[in-house]
Amino acid sequence: MSHRPFPGRRSVLRGSLAASAALTLPVGLGAAPAFARSGRPQAGWGVQTGDVTTDSGLVWVRSDRPARMIVETSATESFRNPRRFHGPLLDAGTDFTGTTRLHGLPSGEQIHYRVLLADPDDPRRTCEPVAGAFRTVSRHRRDGVRFLWSGDLAGQGWGINPDRGGYRIYDAMAGLDPDFFLCSGDNIYADGPISASQALPDGSTWRNVTTEEKAKVAETLAEFRGNFRYNLLDDNLRRFNAQVPSVIQWDDHEVRNNWYPGEVIAATDTRYTEKSVDVLAARARRAFGEYFPISTLRPGAKLGRVHRVLRQGPLLDVFVLDMRTYRNANSPDGQTVDPQGILGREQLEWLKRELSRSRAVWKVIAADMPIGLVVPDTTEGRPNFEAVAQGDPGAPLGRELQIAELLRFIKHRRITGTVWLTADVHHTSAQHYQPSRAAFTDFEPFWEFVSGPLNAGAFPASALDGTFGPERVFVKAPTASNVSPAGGYQFFGEVDIDGGSGELTVRLREQDGTVLFTKSLQPGRVGQ
Repeated sequence: MSHRPFPGRRSVLRGSLAASAALTLPVGLGAAPAFARSGRPQAGWGVQTGDVTTDSGLVWVRSDRPARMIVETSATESFRNPRRFHGPLLDAGTDFTGTTRLHGLPSGEQIHYRVLLADPDDPRRTCEPVAGAFRTVSRHRRDGVRFLWSGDLAGQGWGINPDRGGYRIYDAMAGLDPDFFLCSGDNIYADGPISASQALPDGSTWRNVTTEEKAKVAETLAEFRGNFRYNLLDDNLRRFNAQVPSVIQWDDHEVRNNWYPGEVIAATDTRYTEKSVDVLAARARRAFGEYFPISTLRPGAKLGRVHRVLRQGPLLDVFVLDMRTYRNANSPDGQTVDPQGILGREQLEWLKRELSRSRAVWKVIAADMPIGLVVPDTTEGRPNFEAVAQGDPGAPLGRELQIAELLRFIKHRRITGTVWLTADVHHTSAQHYQPSRAAFTDFEPFWEFVSGPLNAGAFPASALDGTFGPERVFVKAPTASNVSPAGGYQFFGEVDIDGGSGELTVRLREQDGTVLFTKSLQPGRVGQ
């Protein structure tokens, strides 16, 4: 593989991030930062980068008080002759979070950066710099692309366990030195309180780090914000964020299990005093945009949406979908006409246009839910369905109609190199979709790869729906439901695109990085 090496990055980070790590434990958790200066802002939640392009990137930070965000960049770890970017004033309106866009960066290069927080009334009073590094997207095909994906963090009450070293999967992912990490949704479990302990089947006890905001389901803006802060208490995640840019999408648990627009929570669900899911979703979306560096959700962004396309050079475009905001209500999903579907008409037409315009060798469709796996929704005691498939192997019905329209479009427009990636179902698998096995046949074959969870309960493999002819080529899943991370079954996936041949290789990996399944795909084919 001709993926470009940057052998200095991890050695650089061992030094520069060692100092940063000392800063990243919030004072309220019982240990003052090693470099804390009385009365000066502190960046106790680490740094992140996101939506990186050939010449730009977003840098995120959170302060513990009002502060002006300043970012310095350099080609080297010494920060000789740094370039300075003046960012926003961080205040209570954004929960003291903010992003700064770095622009005019060199393509395909290692960027060292450090964030300073300055007292708004005395700019000379700053925190100790918090450092990170990332690579800009290369304009050259020869450099290749490597990225990882997964989803589902701190679900089912399985939170940060100090006995196990926290979210260890992030250290395994960082060791692969990816260009970026795609989180396919369920970045938090706003509907999943985390208690101090849970009993395990072997009689031992799982211990959790706990916070006030995670003691109940999230309803207020402050509680949603607290859910996002919770994960940043983990050392492994903060180190990873400082090393690897992110591409973030959302799914249901950022708001509530299996939510859809217009939903009203049943009176019998006494956990919630706020019954309008639209109100909860608006609060969740605001916190989501505050806690991740997402280009289309920044303050002042024209579009204010989650779905977007991120161009990663000549080899790759990533189409980030939003299968929550525009969907119709969960139902038995047997209707023969369904113009809204799971994407909404506007997003579907956007996706078609962007796929048609793409000149990248590979078009990764980042879906927050699977296409052919049956995901039931029993939250209201009715046999509704949550994803696309509803278990009827015949002609497309309900939300399948929209996917059939998209697959037909890809075929007839001769769009090459489409690959679907997702998470959501808390196991890992590879499905190949083939018209010769399908009830709907007007499409070209394609692959769908599933990974996750990162740190959540693991569940048995979902049933397949035969409408688009899926064949499960590989799966690893438990036979019991809600297996804790201590029982294994935590997964992430890797995509490696060779700069010479253009070959795309997918590897499904366990939490320690062990490869479970490998599939290589050749470029230039319609579908795949």
